[in-house]
Amino acid sequence: MLKNKTIGSMLIVAGTTIGAGMLALPIASAGLGFTTALALIISTWALMTYTALLMLELHQHADRDATLNTLAKSWFGKRGQYVANFSVMFLFYALCAAYIAGGGAQLQEKINNGFSLDIAPQVGSIILAVVIGTVVTLGTSKVDKLNRVLFGVKVVVLASLFYMLTPYVHGQHLLEMPIEQGLILSAIPVVFTSFGFHGSIPSIVKYVGLDIKTLRRVMITGAALPLVIYIFWQLISQGMMSQVELLKSTGLPGFVASIASIANNSAVASAVNLFADLALATSFLGVSLGLFDFFADTFKKGDGNKDRIKTALITFIPPLGFALFYPQGFIMALGYAAIALVVLAVFLPVAMVYKQRSSNDHNGYTVRSGNIGLALATLCGMLIIAAQGLQMTGLIPAIG
Repeated sequence: MLKNKTIGSMLIVAGTTIGAGMLALPIASAGLGFTTALALIISTWALMTYTALLMLELHQHADRDATLNTLAKSWFGKRGQYVANFSVMFLFYALCAAYIAGGGAQLQEKINNGFSLDIAPQVGSIILAVVIGTVVTLGTSKVDKLNRVLFGVKVVVLASLFYMLTPYVHGQHLLEMPIEQGLILSAIPVVFTSFGFHGSIPSIVKYVGLDIKTLRRVMITGAALPLVIYIFWQLISQGMMSQVELLKSTGLPGFVASIASIANNSAVASAVNLFADLALATSFLGVSLGLFDFFADTFKKGDGNKDRIKTALITFIPPLGFALFYPQGFIMALGYAAIALVVLAVFLPVAMVYKQRSSNDHNGYTVRSGNIGLALATLCGMLIIAAQGLQMTGLIPAIG
């Protein structure tokens, strides 16, 4: 049973991580050259895996069902709790609203085309929110089962895509030097957010139990799966086009049209669109599960049916409302996603672990690297915030 949960948890981590943002990676890294882009992706993976293990170091000193709300309060009191709560709610509500708005529009289009109907986009958003909300309310085991199916189909689609595109990869494109080194700052926020899965860690701890050895395997393997897929995706996308051609791609639609044109295969565009739909669904499941358990912990709701329904309403009604009546507000909030993610996935774990290690009762599992590792993670977080800030002020271009 534990082995079954371990595999499912790995796929929840990977499914939450591999979202539609993966498709933006080639555009975000356009102009960097394959080697530089690869170094940035691997560095970001190492940072996020490291801070995920820091979270496990913290969870061993807390209850099994603790979330960032409880952890922050334990080490930093009310102020830390407020910072953690604001970061989680801001980021996750923005993501859920974006998933509901974007996924709802895609679902509405498919229903209309498939059944010759003419329903409004809002109906698609409501259907999507109800379906995902129902699965999450039924529990992590149900999320695990649905996620396995979706992730399995996603892997098949990606394998098909790689098979169709691999013959068009040219080695000389992968050896091209960066057009401009400064572009790396523009790519940092996009690459960083494409490795965001930390919000689902408390749900996985609650699901698997406080077995640190198993949880370490879940975090390391779950984060390594996206890394491998991202590297293959970069190999194909950057190997098919030169840096100049990639920079000329007008956003994601232009990029998809370019690779479909090069392969001379309309099935490529269909496969990319199907992958985007599946990626949105698995990411939505992981993010909403993390938010659900966060609210259950914050408002001290139990696992009874009535309490879970109340928690579901708190989790899904606000982002659904914003997606229906004010979608642009939360879509704009996604521009700050990297900053909120740095706070909850880097700064808070580092600060809490530092305080825990400084206490007299520090024992149990400890992530290697000591204070040097904590300092390096903090510096990386500051660099990501600086890069996001430069984009927001228009000093460097926003891409991806």
